[in-house]
Amino acid sequence: MPRVPLAQFEPALGKRLEELWGQPPNLYKALANHPALVAAWTEFSKTLRHDTRTPRSLRELVILRGAQLMRSEYEWAQHLPMARKAGVTEAQIRDLPSWKTSSNFDPREKAALALAEDVTRGKVSHEVYAEAMRHFDHHDYVELALVAAFYAMVGRMLDAMGVQLEPEVKNYSPKLP
Repeated sequence: MPRVPLAQFEPALGKRLEELWGQPPNLYKALANHPALVAAWTEFSKTLRHDTRTPRSLRELVILRGAQLMRSEYEWAQHLPMARKAGVTEAQIRDLPSWKTSSNFDPREKAALALAEDVTRGKVSHEVYAEAMRHFDHHDYVELALVAAFYAMVGRMLDAMGVQLEPEVKNYSPKLP
């Protein structure tokens, strides 16, 4: 059930959102109840999506795994098309719950997914950090950890606000495992 109404954007922000994302999704409309925070959120999420160094496909795997762990249907449904467009394969989407034993993920992807899981759960182990540092420098480590942390916050905010899927997204596939 929705807990926060979908609000109108201030004109300048509405224009900015349309430039960045086209029609803003319900998440942004719910966040619009606090204009200053949705404006900051918009620019931060734009940076994470477009002004980063790690491959978009890797970041989308991190996001999808976090959505699975948090049982965030909205986040899962919204990011499936983005992941596919970025090059995440159907086999990877299918095997994401069992990524540790799947041959559809390379060692670098597995290191990023382990980091995503630990960040989402709130405690990064020394082993996960060490494995991540075998594949990433500190810049990319921070970037991937921040993507995982931000999207954990997204999932928690979606739940807190009771944001509902847009009608055009409701028939997504595959369903959240």
